[in-house]
Amino acid sequence: MKADKPIEIRKAELVDFEKIYAFVNELEETVYDRTQQHKIYQANISNKNNIYLAAQWDNIIVGYLACHIQLLLHHSAPIAEIQEMFVMAEYRKEGLGKMLVTELKKLLKDRGVEQIEVTSTLHRAKAHQFYEREGFKHTHKKFIYKFSIEQE
Repeated sequence: MKADKPIEIRKAELVDFEKIYAFVNELEETVYDRTQQHKIYQANISNKNNIYLAAQWDNIIVGYLACHIQLLLHHSAPIAEIQEMFVMAEYRKEGLGKMLVTELKKLLKDRGVEQIEVTSTLHRAKAHQFYEREGFKHTHKKFIYKFSIEQE
């Protein structure tokens, strides 16, 4: 990146959908239904309990972070969970992930959030190292149960 063009971390907007949709597809190694994803994205960025951030360089969205805040009984306080974070490959190692997380921490602290949680699939070792560098501790295992058509 060129030093004369600073990175801007800002609230993601509806006009950012196409880029973020592409990021999610790349992150999850699939292609989601665009219409359904647009509805979900629009609902999520409109929800006051969600924070969606875009990293922009030279008027190009090069990364994003999605975070949802919940009131959980077992914490008795608001808890934030990073749902997705993605930085384009050619912009990695430039500090964008750190910038996104730093901005998120500022916003969450102002909201009285007790902690931030993040889940990362087992094969993403570099992501695990990133989160540990950012002060996250590995404290849980996540279990999933996926409904299948055969079960219905």
